[in-house]
Amino acid sequence: MRILVFGTTGQLARELSRRSPGDMVLTQLGRAEADLGDPAACAAAVTAAEADLVINAAAHTAVDQAESEPQLAATVNGDTPGAMARAAAKRGLPFLHVSTDYVFDGSGTRPWREDDPVAPLGVYGASKLTGERLVAAAGGPSVILRTAWVFSAHGRNFVKTMLRLGAERDTLSVVDDQRGGPTAAADIADALFTIARAFGEGRGTSGIFHYAGAPTVTWADFAESIFATSRLPRKPAINRIPTSAYPTPAQRPGNSALDCSHILATYGISQPDWRVSLSDVIGELEAEA
Repeated sequence: MRILVFGTTGQLARELSRRSPGDMVLTQLGRAEADLGDPAACAAAVTAAEADLVINAAAHTAVDQAESEPQLAATVNGDTPGAMARAAAKRGLPFLHVSTDYVFDGSGTRPWREDDPVAPLGVYGASKLTGERLVAAAGGPSVILRTAWVFSAHGRNFVKTMLRLGAERDTLSVVDDQRGGPTAAADIADALFTIARAFGEGRGTSGIFHYAGAPTVTWADFAESIFATSRLPRKPAINRIPTSAYPTPAQRPGNSALDCSHILATYGISQPDWRVSLSDVIGELEAEA
């Protein structure tokens, strides 16, 4: 199976490259080959590719920065995926697109289902929601995979930040009133490959699906697990604080938990235990160090 992937250096793109099954051949496009700020160029890349399926693993993911770059976020996260999806639809190619929990307002306490009302709180979430809608409107076979709290041994993420700060400080203040499911980029990559194989075998089902790690925790809980798993000689104390004590340009959802029963019923993909994946990621980071 030939798969065209947008993205080369991001957390997910790196894991797609590392975990590609032997029967899948990936062609990955970075900024030099397909600028996400140019929807027409990305659509042309889909049109020209020798591919059986397309995965968009690239996005404008700097949530706070998006507040000051609304047009760039709207293009990269909205217009460009829409253009890619329309080009894929014209060729009958399945299009797999990764989205986010930020399309919800974070209210309530139960995990979000795919058909719950969307109401993004900021520019990033709004731009990703536009992308979802344009991908669906393209009319071709497509899967929109919403995920949350992505981490890996690559790029910028909460795990790497905590380990860096934990080696420097005795106490860390971490938000304790936002809840979600940390999700390893490696697990997302595996889920996408499972979906891709289903389409290749004629079993693919289009739609929106939720996929995030379990169990649901707060950022403070996650931080404590990171340090408990690490081999830092001196573990920092975690000072649990409310969101109000850590203001950011973009408002974060209080409840980012995702109900993942739909993807289990449709594709047989279970929620991963992020604690297992966290151990793998920290082991990789410590081996590199």
